[in-house]
Amino acid sequence: MKGFKTGVENINSYVTILGKKYSEKNLRLITGKKDVSCHTENIPEEMLLLCETIEEPLRLPYMLETFYTMQIKNEKAFHFSLLRVQVDSDLRMHEDIQKCQQRKYVAETLEKLLYGELMLGGEVPEIEDAY
Repeated sequence: MKGFKTGVENINSYVTILGKKYSEKNLRLITGKKDVSCHTENIPEEMLLLCETIEEPLRLPYMLETFYTMQIKNEKAFHFSLLRVQVDSDLRMHEDIQKCQQRKYVAETLEKLLYGELMLGGEVPEIEDAY
């Protein structure tokens, strides 16, 4: 059917940036942009590194110092990238529980390392007594 969109994306779509292949789906998730193919030169190094790490979560132990010492260009945008990975992992947990748990662990560990706490940690903040 010509011109008919099914809404099904090609799950094997990759984008090559600086000689490395990245999952287009993961780049969209991390950047929060629906189309990354036209803007690959604007994706910061820390987001590319996060993409590599969620694609291969067992790399995390070797990447901790790199993330901790790197200069993050936009702290707020990177923090939201970590949150998007956590939310996406929770929403897709039924698809592949091990993969989603590992991706979520990567994002939560990096959030704790870089920001000291989890924004979505489920803890209720203490309310100071006004009296």
